[in-house]
Amino acid sequence: MSNRAVVVDPAAPGRLVICPVPDPMPDRGEAVVRVKAISLNRGEVRRSGMAAAGWRPGWDLAGTVERVAADGSGPRAGGRVVGLLPEGAWAERVAVPTHALAELPDKVTFSQAATFPVAGLTALYALAKRGQILARRVLVTGATGGVGDFAVQLARLGGARVTASVRRAEQAAAVRQLGAHEVVVGDEIPAAPKHDLVLESVGGRTLGTALAALERGGMCVTLGVSGSAEVTFDTRTFFVSGRATLYGFYLFVELGHDPAGDGLRRLGELVAAGQIAPHISLERSWTEIAQVAQDLMARRFPGKAVLTVE
Repeated sequence: MSNRAVVVDPAAPGRLVICPVPDPMPDRGEAVVRVKAISLNRGEVRRSGMAAAGWRPGWDLAGTVERVAADGSGPRAGGRVVGLLPEGAWAERVAVPTHALAELPDKVTFSQAATFPVAGLTALYALAKRGQILARRVLVTGATGGVGDFAVQLARLGGARVTASVRRAEQAAAVRQLGAHEVVVGDEIPAAPKHDLVLESVGGRTLGTALAALERGGMCVTLGVSGSAEVTFDTRTFFVSGRATLYGFYLFVELGHDPAGDGLRRLGELVAAGQIAPHISLERSWTEIAQVAQDLMARRFPGKAVLTVE
């Protein structure tokens, strides 16, 4: 049976091409999935710009189970699923560990599901780091990005008082529609009001000022550096706030104790119930992968980009 995948080719425009690859060879605990939709994230696209020829990028996928796992675990044959891989997800057929798969409710489309793995799981598991968020103040920076979009909705759903930080004033209406109670515009976070939890994905000046906006005993979860990886902050202000925590979050480390399948199932249930909704800004054929990847890195659209696999 033929199989194709997105592969790095340094000589091609955008460095990404679709070409034949070997059929997946699943381990006993892996199911073979026929992929219907994929989603792009800045991390894998950034790595594609530096990776050697032949590397296969891709984290997010949704599709149907073509072959169940040999050990009997995981979804049934023909089941509609969403899944996560550490690389190589952008293909027609892939082998996915069953602990990284979840069956989809009928109401959830493949395109919606493809946005769940990296962006949705990062928001879901990062919010959980502070514990109960009911009636707490939660700040989400980079709120118009893929993770921020989910985080604002999930924090509001969890009963938090949500502040969204955006780069430009014209983005304020969009994050208010997602559920943000207040909006901060620009690279700096005001020192007041204080927040119990900050989900920070921008870095640089934004992270530095966000640390000064933590409540006593609060937590800042840093999970990205879309602005700058170098951060300067007032150490005295941070430590006199008392028991404040700066937590470095990387999804693929977190999945060692919080399996992807559990979170993916919860996200699917929330979307099916109409409690949250993925923000898909762009939906194209995967044959346009190189151009869409360049547009993502150039910030030509907010939200998520989803590609259908034909």
